[in-house]
Amino acid sequence: MEQKKYVQKKEMTAFCVAGLGQGMIYALMSSYISDYYLNVLQLAPMFVLLLMLLARVWDAINDPLMGMIVDRSNLKSGKMLPFIRWALIPIGIVTLLMYLSPNLDKTEMMIYSAIVYVAWGMIYTVGDVSFWGLPNVMTPDSEERSSVISVSKIFNSIGSAVPEVLFLVVGFIIASWAQNTNTTDFLTIQKKKYLIMAIVTVGIGIILYSFSCIGVKERVKMPVRKRQPGEPSQLARVFKCKPLVLVLLMGVLSSGRYMVSAAAIHVARYSFYIGPELATLATEAERVAAIESSISTVKTVFQISSIVGLFGATLFMPKLMKKFDYKKLVIVTCLAGFVASIITTIVGWFTMNLYACIPFIVISCIPLGVINTVCLAMIGDCLDYMELKTGFRDNALGAACQGFINKVGNAFATSGIVVMYMVIGLDPAQMLSSTSVVSALDMPPEMRFAMFSLVSIVPGVSMLLCSIPMFFYKIAGKEKKDMIAQLQAKREAEGFVVQE
Repeated sequence: MEQKKYVQKKEMTAFCVAGLGQGMIYALMSSYISDYYLNVLQLAPMFVLLLMLLARVWDAINDPLMGMIVDRSNLKSGKMLPFIRWALIPIGIVTLLMYLSPNLDKTEMMIYSAIVYVAWGMIYTVGDVSFWGLPNVMTPDSEERSSVISVSKIFNSIGSAVPEVLFLVVGFIIASWAQNTNTTDFLTIQKKKYLIMAIVTVGIGIILYSFSCIGVKERVKMPVRKRQPGEPSQLARVFKCKPLVLVLLMGVLSSGRYMVSAAAIHVARYSFYIGPELATLATEAERVAAIESSISTVKTVFQISSIVGLFGATLFMPKLMKKFDYKKLVIVTCLAGFVASIITTIVGWFTMNLYACIPFIVISCIPLGVINTVCLAMIGDCLDYMELKTGFRDNALGAACQGFINKVGNAFATSGIVVMYMVIGLDPAQMLSSTSVVSALDMPPEMRFAMFSLVSIVPGVSMLLCSIPMFFYKIAGKEKKDMIAQLQAKREAEGFVVQE
């Protein structure tokens, strides 16, 4: 007998479109904020490092807290959707403020950046926790939930690529403008580029993100059950759920996967140059334009390579997730990614030829698409397990766990970039200024390779480490089928409600 489907095509389309917009907004921050703070605003590396780390410590509190608030809410219009509606416009405003570049001195700029960065994390959490909690309330069926997640992640990945396209297009436009107007102020060029990217990304992204509010329905209504004396609290239930703890550990250990997108712009500035011989250029304006074009080109090569691996994997995930256990997908692809990263590092060390590294970068990025998709589906399975064992299902808190993994991963990636700047003694103020700009070819070879290692061996080691917890993860195969059957019987006995 064919299994009943709850999510209709129009609803699936609306959620996927919203995921596309959400991906655009997040990618603008995660892929570029470290470069913007370090090289454009030229904030002190130690300040940027502390900001990223302390903000994530706050997120360690903020994300689960938001998840608990959503789970405990009892609004007529739903649990998840009201919070998304409230967060949409504030997310757009604060994202623009991040790339506004007001005319402030260094101390004032650090204060401004800290306030806006922390505010962005808090406001984004409201929408993010609620948005990725939606698949758990759109359908009670675990297979359909996995399908919603895997298909929406394809669109989310497409959305994350939009800022990369803008970086290339706006970069070439700005480079042409600089050459035609004889502009040599490199920092001004960078500020204009980032502001244009932010305006376009936010304008389109927020509109698409809002589709979740007009086309998605919350169907699953869990029976109200108060915690009895002696039972674990809402947060304690997370840490008592061994499978969920293993997924969280896997997600945190896979933080290096963010390096390819977060560090690519830094590698484009300081590891590779693609363009005409700089010595042959007649004016400083031509030199600045050539370096700007090279940065856009190298960044795009990295992003296309990572997108082919990430998006290619994401594209096949709906079928792969039906055929293979999630843990096997993670283990196999992560080990393959580790091997590819070793080869990338070796090829880069001996050649420093970007194009020779492309095939191996593509392979090393396949685990990104797998983990980004599977992680949320695994959390959904863990919530099923928790519901079976405790009678409670904390959907938003589960989504908060996913948000926490993403934010911690991004923070570790960004912090790793800043630490590398400090270790090798790279001072952005000496490299880039309003009167001069240093190309990658002017960098010492060991510094160029050190920056390159951020997108080669560092992500690879992270992939190897994150596969270890998966060997102890048990919600797979027959055990998963038995769990789903037991949960279905338990729900029927307890008055589980699904609205049509």
